[in-house]
Amino acid sequence: MDIVIAGSHGLIGTALTAELRDRGHRIRRLVRRPAQGPDEVSWDPRAGRLDAQDLRGADAVVNLAGTNIGDWPLTGARKREVLASRTRSTTLLAEALASLDTPPTVLLQASGIGAYGDRGDVVVDESEPLGQTFFAGVVRHWEASTQAAEAAGIRVAHLRTGIVLAPRGGALGRLLPLLRLGLGGPLGTGRQFWSWITLPDEVGAIVHLLEAPVHGPVNLVGSATTNAELTRALAAELHRPAVLQPPAWALRLVLGDLSQEVLGSVRASPAKLLASGFAPRHPDVGSAARYVPQG
Repeated sequence: MDIVIAGSHGLIGTALTAELRDRGHRIRRLVRRPAQGPDEVSWDPRAGRLDAQDLRGADAVVNLAGTNIGDWPLTGARKREVLASRTRSTTLLAEALASLDTPPTVLLQASGIGAYGDRGDVVVDESEPLGQTFFAGVVRHWEASTQAAEAAGIRVAHLRTGIVLAPRGGALGRLLPLLRLGLGGPLGTGRQFWSWITLPDEVGAIVHLLEAPVHGPVNLVGSATTNAELTRALAAELHRPAVLQPPAWALRLVLGDLSQEVLGSVRASPAKLLASGFAPRHPDVGSAARYVPQG
């Protein structure tokens, strides 16, 4: 397949690009500078610049572009950039694809598990309504930005990705070093559910969805466990204690609105993903915890 990837330099994009190339697919990366070869396509979402003809011949597109929400503090200006970076790039790409005489068959569009807001211990699948938090609002506008592609008959799947567990970077980028020093522990009460997926399963799920006939929102999670359970499982694999427990009020003070994602509880189910035939490598907290320290 000829696959175009936006956001190819991030944690997921880097691993996905390598995996697809290993499988023999041709990869073209969208870059925010002049293209330096046939495997690059130049674009500028901020300026609204993308030549649709540069996308001709693509069989599939994966859009992972967007400002990192983990860079805090999440000020008013930062919130606006988080939203705009997602809607600008997605709208630009969707409209460009829709304008092609022969558009690709599928657009896999990044989204987030924060779509559901704080749901406590209720298991949520893709049929659940969106929540009312800032990040749920971002998802609402983000996913709506693919409208032009859907209207053109392109199969669009919204990848509602959970917390990506990886040996380096991602959501564990700040937590793992503390755990390795024996300075980690549950966050807040630790009773909030974290919906997570390992990096290999995230990449595997995206590869699977390139051809699986799935559209609309898809929860890309391996499982959902409490923050305390996940933290203790990781610490056990590192042979370290996990007893330090920063209180919720301190996390809210330091993280601001980002604390909604840390302290909020989303017990998501990968219902559509599993129903489509995907078999995760790390379906439970034990196998995920064993993977992370080893990489």
